[in-house]
Amino acid sequence: MSIRGSIAALRTPDARFDSLPDFPFAPRYLDALPGYQGLRMHYVDEGPREAPVFLCLHGEPTWAYLYRHMIPVFVQAGQRVVAPDMFGFGRSDKPQDDATYTFDFHRDALLAFVRALHLRDICLVCQDWGGLLGLTLPMDLPERFTRLLLMNTALGTGDAPLTPGFVAWRQWVANNPDLSPGRLLARTCPQLTREQAAAYDAPFPDVRYKAGVRRFPQLVPDRPEAPGAALSRRAREWWSSAWQGASCMAIGMTDPVLGPPVMHALRRHLRGCPEPMEVAAAGHFVPEWGAPIAARALEIFLARS
Repeated sequence: MSIRGSIAALRTPDARFDSLPDFPFAPRYLDALPGYQGLRMHYVDEGPREAPVFLCLHGEPTWAYLYRHMIPVFVQAGQRVVAPDMFGFGRSDKPQDDATYTFDFHRDALLAFVRALHLRDICLVCQDWGGLLGLTLPMDLPERFTRLLLMNTALGTGDAPLTPGFVAWRQWVANNPDLSPGRLLARTCPQLTREQAAAYDAPFPDVRYKAGVRRFPQLVPDRPEAPGAALSRRAREWWSSAWQGASCMAIGMTDPVLGPPVMHALRRHLRGCPEPMEVAAAGHFVPEWGAPIAARALEIFLARS
């Protein structure tokens, strides 16, 4: 264990990330994120620094590796891609106390990250918790966000029933605190090689590193007064009434947790969102089918420009 500021945190050894398949991107770090001094956040940053930004936010229990199929498509189109690992995931530091992981802890970290890197002309790219948190950011930084690409995610407003698939997932994680992200991804994404699935286990040498993995399902707002719920309701209203940018939605059609019913309900609150792209073979981890989704999003955004 090491102490980073006042927060006890672990740092995954770099050797765990040697020879990751299909992930040649150089690691970058912020060591003094305002408000999070002592914790190191990892991120990918590829493409021209002056170009429009595709800010790719991962969910549970993944990390920036999830976007390895989409990053090259965006970069080859002349865009910049920034993909951070949230605290507790990927190459970022991992607070050990479960109580550290709160909705506001992670949302405020993302706001600080966007400001620290001076990101502008941002396309928010999000899946799972990347959307639960990420969709609440643009209303507080409206001058920075211009486009949206979302995949199998939701707003945690606390005023709609949770899907049976999510309730089952939350209970399963509670019963399996040492779950293997690699085995989970291998089950839901059958196209993964053994090495690719193992890349999802790389951040977590043992159960001590998995506080974030354990906690995230418990943090989804499930009642109106839950932490993050009022903020998410405010975001829902903002997307309905104030959003002026271009949007694109892709739905993994076999997802039992945040699948078509959830996504179509969310689309009704996204001003100007066109008909979604349906990915028949995809489950919850839609970016694993991400190259054609990225290409389609670029077409939609080009048509709007």
